[in-house]
Amino acid sequence: MSGSERREQLIQISRTLFAEKGFDGTSIEEIAATAQVSKPVVYEHFGGKEGVYAVVVDREMQKLLGMITEALAASHSLIKLERAALALLRYIEESSEGFRILVRDSHAASGTGTFASLISEIASQVEDVLADEFAARGYDPKLAPMYAQMLVGMVALTGQWWLDVRKPGREEVAAHLVNLAWNGLTGLNPNPTITATSRAVTNAAKPPQPRQTSEKELRELEKAREKELKEAEKVRQRELKEAEKARVRELKERERLLKEAEKAREREEKIRQREARLAERAARLEQVDHPE
Repeated sequence: MSGSERREQLIQISRTLFAEKGFDGTSIEEIAATAQVSKPVVYEHFGGKEGVYAVVVDREMQKLLGMITEALAASHSLIKLERAALALLRYIEESSEGFRILVRDSHAASGTGTFASLISEIASQVEDVLADEFAARGYDPKLAPMYAQMLVGMVALTGQWWLDVRKPGREEVAAHLVNLAWNGLTGLNPNPTITATSRAVTNAAKPPQPRQTSEKELRELEKAREKELKEAEKVRQRELKEAEKARVRELKERERLLKEAEKAREREEKIRQREARLAERAARLEQVDHPE
């Protein structure tokens, strides 16, 4: 198994253990034993349990943020809301272990990768959408940050609840979420459904016929792409730094082993020389005791 394959194996094993037992309930010994390697191998790749935990959390953060960012690139506000809710529920459905890690009480080892910071990042994107909608409808755009927190918090908490119950289905939960957010309690639809546009995307059906994209939508798409590229570059830089640290550790370990091997050879040579001298002395003594 190559170094990169071993690293990926350790990440996947740690992800499962962290999801099941949390950071404090998981040990380096358990990670190593499950991967059938020694503890130094885990230390070599990540420097410790904190290192592998940070990598796992960062991966889940980037995956979910990417899905939400893509959903918010839709044209109509209702479609944005539907797709964002569907994206979160799809992530929970497909990456249950990752979501359990994100929603656990955050540990210091996760750095900025906490569920609160994740919600804050998503809310900042929703805030931009709401500010434009508020301005277009004559509402105060300054209220957009508060409404963004309300909206994202409602969806996130519903996702936490749905993580364990899984009923009703994903589309139905998303439809009711959007029903409450879009219509309000006084205008609830007794039988809400997802729009055909979002359902087509969810079911990977043929997309709707393309239409002329407005300048505003192009700006939003470009903004989303730029943010995604920046986040990808950050991840790449972090992984490069981690790879460099691992390489330095590997070189130091190799140098240490070489020195130990050299010392062992020197000890063996001294023992061999001493045994030769002893043999020579014994031969001389035998000649003295038994002269011809």
